[in-house]
Amino acid sequence: MDFAPEVIALLCLAAALAGFVDAIAGGGGLITVPALLAVGMDPIAAIATNKVQSSFGSTAATWNYWRAGRIDFRLLTWPLVATLLGAGMGAVAVTFVDTAWLMVLLPALLVAIAIYFLVGPKASDEDVHARLTPFAYSAVAGGIGFYDGFFGPGTGSFFALSLVTLMGMGLTRATAHTKALNLTSNLVSVAVFAVGGHVVWAIGLCMAVGQLVGGWLGSHMAMRFGPRLIRPLLVVICLAMVVKLLADPENPLRQWVLAAIR
Repeated sequence: MDFAPEVIALLCLAAALAGFVDAIAGGGGLITVPALLAVGMDPIAAIATNKVQSSFGSTAATWNYWRAGRIDFRLLTWPLVATLLGAGMGAVAVTFVDTAWLMVLLPALLVAIAIYFLVGPKASDEDVHARLTPFAYSAVAGGIGFYDGFFGPGTGSFFALSLVTLMGMGLTRATAHTKALNLTSNLVSVAVFAVGGHVVWAIGLCMAVGQLVGGWLGSHMAMRFGPRLIRPLLVVICLAMVVKLLADPENPLRQWVLAAIR
């Protein structure tokens, strides 16, 4: 596909903004996937190319968090393995199973997460007693990894919530570990899409520059401002994803609601 220089520049700008948001609360695909679709990419190529460029932003954010001492990879050993395996199985399963039912369930889950961070116990930066061991948590991480390979939207929010509530992490530390787990599931998806020949590499790598800048800046902002920035942005991103999902005329939940109103 041939794109004018100004179109590529706008895609890079969208990637930078997405990388910034992703490093703090996830949901950067709300910006980049519509941007890729708007310039004429088919949906599969847009999703595949988005995974490539977002992996660079996740790498920059993960590196920053790790250098700042916010990520304990020894703690994440089993969860990372489980996420890797889960994402691989999810990416294979999506070729055989209809994802329509997720379009009904996902908005409800995202609203629940938004309500938790909005009115639930205030997540601070202080760690509390973990309810699960890292090995036991790997079952949860594997399930979220499977979901990311299978479908994807909201993965960062699911990881963040589970790390806060089950692993007792403070919100900034949970956000840091979320990026490492999310990066793992993203790389598996990239491999699957690349084998299938769906990635537009030239655009994905150009946008990766913006993602690197955005991910680097976003992770620094998250570490500087902590829950004051992360909590409200998580709520906004979750609700924005709900709006985007329900805006799709093909969403079964939207169709049911409209049919009930009529």
